[in-house]
Amino acid sequence: MPSFDEVLKEAGEFGRFQKRVFFLLCQTGITFSFLFTSVVFLGQAPGSYWCRIPGAAELSERCGWTLEEERNFTVLPLHLGNGSSSGECKRLDVVWDTSVSCASPLVHYINHSVGNLPLTACQDDWVYKQPHSSIVSEYNLVCGNAWMLDFSQAILNLGFLVGAFTLGYAADRYGRILTYLLSCLGVGICGIIVAFSPNFTLFLIFRFLQGVFGKGTWMTCYVIVTEIVGSDQRFVGIVIQIFFTLGVMILPGIAYLVPTWQGIQLAISLPNFLFLLYYWVVPESPRWLLTRRKGEKALKIMHNIAKHNGKYLSPHYSEITLSNEEVSNPSFLHLVRTPRMRRNTLILMYAWFTSALIYQGLVMRLGIVGGNLYLDFFISGAVELPAALLILMTIDRIGRRLPFGISNIVAGIACFITAFLPDDISWLKTTVATLGRLGITMAFEIVYLVNTELYPTTLRNFGVSLCSSLCDLGGILATIWLELPLLIFSILAVVCGLLVLLLPETKGISLPETVEDVEQLSRYVT
Repeated sequence: MPSFDEVLKEAGEFGRFQKRVFFLLCQTGITFSFLFTSVVFLGQAPGSYWCRIPGAAELSERCGWTLEEERNFTVLPLHLGNGSSSGECKRLDVVWDTSVSCASPLVHYINHSVGNLPLTACQDDWVYKQPHSSIVSEYNLVCGNAWMLDFSQAILNLGFLVGAFTLGYAADRYGRILTYLLSCLGVGICGIIVAFSPNFTLFLIFRFLQGVFGKGTWMTCYVIVTEIVGSDQRFVGIVIQIFFTLGVMILPGIAYLVPTWQGIQLAISLPNFLFLLYYWVVPESPRWLLTRRKGEKALKIMHNIAKHNGKYLSPHYSEITLSNEEVSNPSFLHLVRTPRMRRNTLILMYAWFTSALIYQGLVMRLGIVGGNLYLDFFISGAVELPAALLILMTIDRIGRRLPFGISNIVAGIACFITAFLPDDISWLKTTVATLGRLGITMAFEIVYLVNTELYPTTLRNFGVSLCSSLCDLGGILATIWLELPLLIFSILAVVCGLLVLLLPETKGISLPETVEDVEQLSRYVT
């Protein structure tokens, strides 16, 4: 019986059918990047706000004050009595009632001078000029509550982490396309609930669930794409990440055109419902079907692929070699049970962690700083495009290992040099830091590709999802430990660059179907 790769070569390794499926699934990269980076615009700092004195709303309505007049009566005395108080986090410790004068509302409370007015911390009585512009103004994430904004992003990362384990397992046990479609449905539904959450607790719960399902869409679509093309066309795994970058560049345009955070949230969530239409155009991965002893279904899909590609499968392709290995309940033990699988898994987990930690650390520390958030965010996405182009020009010529290792080492050296450059040579510091970001972006994109190529079909989705969960841990650490030294980044990156050179080269090699295939691949290459 012919192997799957032999049948795929006959049906077309990257014909019209694969190109259509590839293009459709690439759109998931755009929506996932929306979810991944949306907090930048959902949580924009409100332009102007102040703490309202109890009773001020009723008095303002009785006196016919504008918001600016109410603000002057509330904040101006603070400036006069205490120049360091802006009225944002503290208010006058008074209560306005019906006896208060509209012309001089504070005269009743002043015994000696404005400076003697008592102050108290603001609780929940903030007034915003644009009350629904961001979740900061919607849920009062200011002053003592400001930490909650970073907490909301940590909750999203936690959702990614949980999704990596649960939906990665589901994709290997119940199917790629089923998991993908249910994840898309989950992202859409949770996104709508997030947009209309009446309180911050509900917002966090469904933001977490959106992260769970979002991870399911991204990792599963990535695996499907790499499993339906030939060994020489797996560059599609890099191209799909270009769509992630395109999403980063599109998001500021959406945020600029949509004035409220609810509108932005809906704009980035609703497209996920369109992906449900893929049920009729994107088939189940035939590789996965073979591992589940469903050879007839796999062969039927291969005939359909051949038909759309203008090819014809020979009559003797009535059966395809079935995998002798079936993993009904994939677990971490399956990834470390054999020596070379164990080595690959540990190195890949470290590479995911390092890439995410350094990437997010460099973006937060050394990103482009300017006066226009929308333009700066667009440019920060555009600078990542050269990384993908460099990968595409090298991986099919010199392989995966060398670019993977060199990109990490370059990032490490750049971090080391940047740490010792004085701030007054800003152009040089920015240039070297940008080189470091380019290197770690390349490493980040290559680890996706190598990860899918080093796991057997029976464990591929679970293996990729589990290893990439270390990416979420690295992202959380980069968020909560902003002062992590550049020298640490340097050491981590260089060590990673050396470790990945121990991985087997996968250029031009068929995707492994079983754990034994991985063991033989490692023996052959190393």
